[in-house]
Amino acid sequence: MTIRTRSLLAGVALLPIVAAALAPDARAQTAQPPRSQTQAGPAGAARDFDIAGGALDAALVAYARQANVQLLYTADLVAGLRTQGVAGRHPPEAALQRLLAGTGIRWSRSRPGVIVLRRSINAQADPGEATEIDEVIVTGTLLRGPGRSPSPVTVISRGELDRRGDATVADALVRLPQSYSGNATPNSLLLGADSLGSNTATATGVNLRGLGADATLVLVNGRRLAGTGMKGEFADVSALPGGAVERVDVLLDGASALYGSDAVAGVVNVILRRTYEGQETRLRASAARGGGEDLLASHLVGTRWQGGSALLSYEYQHQSPLNSADRDYTATGDLRPWGGTDRRSFYGPPGSIVVFDAARGAYRSTYAIRPGPDGTARTPADFETGGANLGNRRAGVDILPLQERHSAYASVRQTLGSHVEISADARFSRRAYEYANLAPVSILTVGRANPFFVSPTGAASHLIAYNFIGDLGPTESYGVSRSLGGTTGIEIALPRDWTLEAYGAFAEELSEGGTDNQLNSTFLAEALGNTADNLATPYSALRDGYFNPFGSGDANGEAVLDFISQGYTWSRYRSRISSANLMLDGSPLTLPGGDLRIAVGAAFRREAFNRRSRNLASGLAPVVTIGDPQVRDIGAVFAEARIPLVGPANALPGIERLELTLAGRAEHYDDVGSTTNPKIGLIWQPSEPVTVRASWGTSFRAPALTEVFDRVQLGPLTVADSGVSRVAILQSGGNTDLEPETAESLTVGMEWAPRPGLRFSAGYFDIRFENKIGRPAIENITSILVDPSLAPFVTRLTPGDPADLARVQAFLADPRFTSPSLYPASAYSVILDGRWANTGELSVEGFDLGANFDFALGDNAFGLSVSASYLLDYSRRVTPVATREDVLGLVGFPVDLRTQAAATWTRGDWSTRIGVNHASDYRDVAGRTIDAFTTADLQVRWAGVGRGLAEGIEVALTVQNLFDADPPFYDSPQGFGFDPGQAGPLGRVAAFQLIKRW
Repeated sequence: MTIRTRSLLAGVALLPIVAAALAPDARAQTAQPPRSQTQAGPAGAARDFDIAGGALDAALVAYARQANVQLLYTADLVAGLRTQGVAGRHPPEAALQRLLAGTGIRWSRSRPGVIVLRRSINAQADPGEATEIDEVIVTGTLLRGPGRSPSPVTVISRGELDRRGDATVADALVRLPQSYSGNATPNSLLLGADSLGSNTATATGVNLRGLGADATLVLVNGRRLAGTGMKGEFADVSALPGGAVERVDVLLDGASALYGSDAVAGVVNVILRRTYEGQETRLRASAARGGGEDLLASHLVGTRWQGGSALLSYEYQHQSPLNSADRDYTATGDLRPWGGTDRRSFYGPPGSIVVFDAARGAYRSTYAIRPGPDGTARTPADFETGGANLGNRRAGVDILPLQERHSAYASVRQTLGSHVEISADARFSRRAYEYANLAPVSILTVGRANPFFVSPTGAASHLIAYNFIGDLGPTESYGVSRSLGGTTGIEIALPRDWTLEAYGAFAEELSEGGTDNQLNSTFLAEALGNTADNLATPYSALRDGYFNPFGSGDANGEAVLDFISQGYTWSRYRSRISSANLMLDGSPLTLPGGDLRIAVGAAFRREAFNRRSRNLASGLAPVVTIGDPQVRDIGAVFAEARIPLVGPANALPGIERLELTLAGRAEHYDDVGSTTNPKIGLIWQPSEPVTVRASWGTSFRAPALTEVFDRVQLGPLTVADSGVSRVAILQSGGNTDLEPETAESLTVGMEWAPRPGLRFSAGYFDIRFENKIGRPAIENITSILVDPSLAPFVTRLTPGDPADLARVQAFLADPRFTSPSLYPASAYSVILDGRWANTGELSVEGFDLGANFDFALGDNAFGLSVSASYLLDYSRRVTPVATREDVLGLVGFPVDLRTQAAATWTRGDWSTRIGVNHASDYRDVAGRTIDAFTTADLQVRWAGVGRGLAEGIEVALTVQNLFDADPPFYDSPQGFGFDPGQAGPLGRVAAFQLIKRW
């Protein structure tokens, strides 16, 4: 695979990377400058500063940019603290000293250009005393110590999460410009728009670049989560406790050379707090018109002692459902008032008499039932010839589910002497959900055995298309998703700046749930009079009443309805990951450009998946299915090196800094083989305000266990072939010959910081994703015999050929073949391969753009920011012989432009943020334009010093979608008038947040 060479208009900037420092009393986060961290400390020549008084956290961010240094500190260290600000020309160390005056915080120098803030143990201690602390950990590299990844990284700090006003980390990630929410979200699931098809637990995944939620690796504190849903192939970020989050790092580049499988589109690393001194309580309540209320409460308590710390966090969330009836564009299924289509069908109460039209290959209505004054049709006159009763199967369904979540997180750390630290953390989440689902519909065979039967033509029986919404209401889906994880580790500081780290980790996702209030076809046949009363059931049609399908939906009694609605489905899925990791990193030598740093390691991981299901769709007893346990073992070795070719000591004109990064990882799977992935990165700083970076590498996604090991099923199927109906053998299930999906990624970027507080970034990315796993035969079953691109999955048989006949007979004799006696062997003329297969490819290319401008006017601090993702290409090939399709801007795929912009104002205790979110227009499959969607958000926040009960309090009022804009209209085949991939149905959401630090 080769990435095309292009003339780049701009490059992706190296966005600031937040890092964590391993100090004896804290893990730290960063406020970073817009340039290389190669200069010394905050010490240096005087420079101009313009930092307004107010919240210390915001002032430190401004200081880092204006002083061109990297600040490391924990969020709780500065929470609630104020500063008088600093203005004028000062040496950087003096400016920092003024900002920290009276706060009880001192600074120390980790290494040139990196400053650590810590709580002062002794108020009289020299605040400028330089001390060495542990190294810095950066997402996007295995190496410790300050430095930047050559790949683009977006950082969402704890403070930024609060300022954006999102309820959870999942909400913030879904709204990123680089994210696509058209699948792996509760909204897309309930609206029938989720192409992934495996999100049985109403989970929320992260889908960077639109490559799929299974192509974005999600980590918690650098450790993998187990997968969720019926395939266990993507991580559920809604299970994470938001109150315990320190920051979120989003690596926007392939990274299998560092992290292994799934890191194709990028990596999301959710960093949870490791230490905290005191307590923090958070309350958030939000409401929207008609439903969707959200209540969130959390409490965190932590303590530190000499050489150790412990933290415990608990969070509760309750989300109310939003029903389709609460929005006019989702209520009826008739979208004609918005210029769309009437998506209702002839399944209705009252029902319609239908016949099968062989020429069309579908049923059509011949008579509409028109019940009389008593609510039921009794004579042939109660039918309308050629009419149809239209009904909406989705009437009354929920488009957002009811959810209730409990999450807990604990962390403990302890140093042993001066060289050893042991740590452990654990997290647990239990999320229950329920929602009103599709109403049961069926084509009923009704004859004269039913006492309510009446025919407009005198026939002995009829087929009636019937919607049970009036009799039974919607079906009821429910479930519980449980997530847990734990890690224990040890870090040993070795001589000569080397560190040895070892850890073991475990993660599990268990989801179970089902759908009640479904039809049982056996019971329904008995209630219709199609079968005799079954003595094995407590129901008797003569005693309890027959089912009447000729009414308006309210013509049946409770006994018969309770009997026929005993159908249900239930399933349970369990995904587990156990891993062990050993890594050694340090600096073996010093080069003219600086310290050479390397990391080498090995890892072992076991993945397991199992499932079971139970359903009562027919028969007298439920059918129980227990899947085979699916297990794989993975071994890996990896290495990374950062090679400073040019640094402060050997800088050249036009080359102040030149740094090369090399990384590689080899993994062996005991089921799908081995894969090796390299990565090369380069950072070049020609002058102080300009940084250029580039990276190239390969990535992969291993097949899900279900894609490999699911039982192969065989069965008969009739398919259309140019007007002829053919009998086919369909194979479906897992495929042990699958190989990993592979990708090649290129990023090039540039950042320009012409003055303190002002930064521009631009960058290019190109991803070629090949060998993608899919089931084209099943996904395109109606056209499989007439579409040439699907030919690799079709085997045509020659009538009368002895070899072909023997092949069919072998299939029929296979115990996995369902209904082998349905057709004779000579009737089969084609074999279809619907198993999972390596078949597709996807190309994504575009730019990420960003700008920030922070400035002060008197006592007022202002900030302007914009972040955008612009796609040049999003095209796919479904099979190796298919024509490449341009699906950029097509419904179900990413749009070409997504943007977020914000303006902030801070004065004293008060701050305001105005945000704008934009998604460009796009098209539906018929080529009709779906309008662009732009919304505005507003937040007003007070974070005063206070006294007494008011001490340590922050209060915020946030309004998202300030002008209550409806989503752009989309003529959805499901009958909902919007696309959940680009917009949501809540409209204006008002939220109140209270934070109290004790």
